Amino acid sequence: MKLSELLNNVKTIHVTGNAEVVEINSITSDSRNVKSNSLFIAVIGFKTDGHRFILDAINKGASAIVLEDNFAVPEQIFNKAGLVKILVKDSRKALSEFSNEFYKKPSEKLTVIGVTGTKGKTTTAYYLKSILEQSGDRCGMIGTIANYAGNIELKSRLTTPEANEINEMMIQMIDAKSKYCVMEVSSHSLYLKRVADINFNSAIFTNIASDHLDFHKTFENYRDAKKLLFAQLNSDATAVYNIDDPNAAAIINNTKAKTFSFGKNLNAYYKLQNIHYDFSGTKFEILYKQRVYNLETKLIGLFNAYNAAAAFASATSLGIDLQQVIEGIKSTPQVPGRFELIKKGEKKVIIDYAHNASSLEQVLKSIHHINKEGRSIHTVFGCGGDRDKTKRPVMGKIADDLSDVIYVTSDNPRTEDPNVIIDDIVKGINRKNYHRIENRELAIKSAIENSEDNAVILIAGKGHENYQEINGVRNYFSDKEIALKYLSLAAKENQ
Repeated sequence: MKLSELLNNVKTIHVTGNAEVVEINSITSDSRNVKSNSLFIAVIGFKTDGHRFILDAINKGASAIVLEDNFAVPEQIFNKAGLVKILVKDSRKALSEFSNEFYKKPSEKLTVIGVTGTKGKTTTAYYLKSILEQSGDRCGMIGTIANYAGNIELKSRLTTPEANEINEMMIQMIDAKSKYCVMEVSSHSLYLKRVADINFNSAIFTNIASDHLDFHKTFENYRDAKKLLFAQLNSDATAVYNIDDPNAAAIINNTKAKTFSFGKNLNAYYKLQNIHYDFSGTKFEILYKQRVYNLETKLIGLFNAYNAAAAFASATSLGIDLQQVIEGIKSTPQVPGRFELIKKGEKKVIIDYAHNASSLEQVLKSIHHINKEGRSIHTVFGCGGDRDKTKRPVMGKIADDLSDVIYVTSDNPRTEDPNVIIDDIVKGINRKNYHRIENRELAIKSAIENSEDNAVILIAGKGHENYQEINGVRNYFSDKEIALKYLSLAAKENQ
């Protein structure tokens, strides 16, 4: 594509060089991915400044550079290399705009549903994908666990990738004959304008609790980042929100979209009622337009009734047949690492992604609700490094309040000393007889081997992740595989 075509629809301050003759074959903000005829966009990040890598991009064959610091590189370097220099006010917004134009606005060729919230994004996205495929259409997905174009898995390390990746994935979805795209939309992506030019047909707010304060600094900033998704909706879009969340009104108060609420509140447009769950799954009713619909799902817990209700509301607001919605919820498979139950003999292990205070509390309360036989509850958990430190003692207190036995261990320490993280956690634990085992595999092994035969063991924090990040290096590690290993060994010993 000619650079001049892109420039016709993107806001710039100043352009130098001959854009009429420059061909652009790819767009990137990562200099490692620059190829011949790439458009390199220098983004100011939180750990590094993309302007530092402009020379690398030039040496690798970039034919044009977008930047917001006009003096990052001497003008004569651009002139000598015959490059086009594009000065913009905000290179993050420019990355979104250029990507949208380069890939020919793919979000306008799909029905795009965005899901945001502290908890439930992934499961709600899985419910929606199942519903939409139940209706006979192909559905792409962008999210925490995996990205899909139809049934083809696409790779990315971010919950919501950068704008150029999102648009490229959407092209792959269109090529795979997908009609829909379901996307988890993180607060980071909204604040960093990764989805600023995506055309959302529907958006869902699941809930909000304190999280990511290392990035957003205050809860109000975090909430306002979530709000950005609803502020960008058009009047023909739908906004679905959890009316039971006290922040819901603030999240949707300036949206142009048609709004639909769900929850147990009497004023909910989709009213949740008669929720029952045990280790086999969850059953509940939704009162909608004066008619009661009975729903069931293999997924366990009160929170999964809410996630299913969110998907029910979004799908029906988009005109999906009610029976297909009900069947889609029923056929939704177990979401990896989301209250995932595995067992050998009488012992039950629950793998869950709960990595903040509200999630850990919710999961433990759900276990208490199901635990009619009074089984002992053993909790294995840690906290991630280089992230919000304020939640660490809070999570320690929650585990202390709601567990019979506690194993405090390492999560993803990243560049922090794992023992310093554990020190922060145990400040919230009042009992003296907790277990402190820094090695995560040994902690899981100890919990399984030393628990009662009918115990419930919660392994929280990493869920679906198949790695542990230590000193910036990701090593293969799966909570589920480790748990199965020691459950099998324990079962053999009991034979």
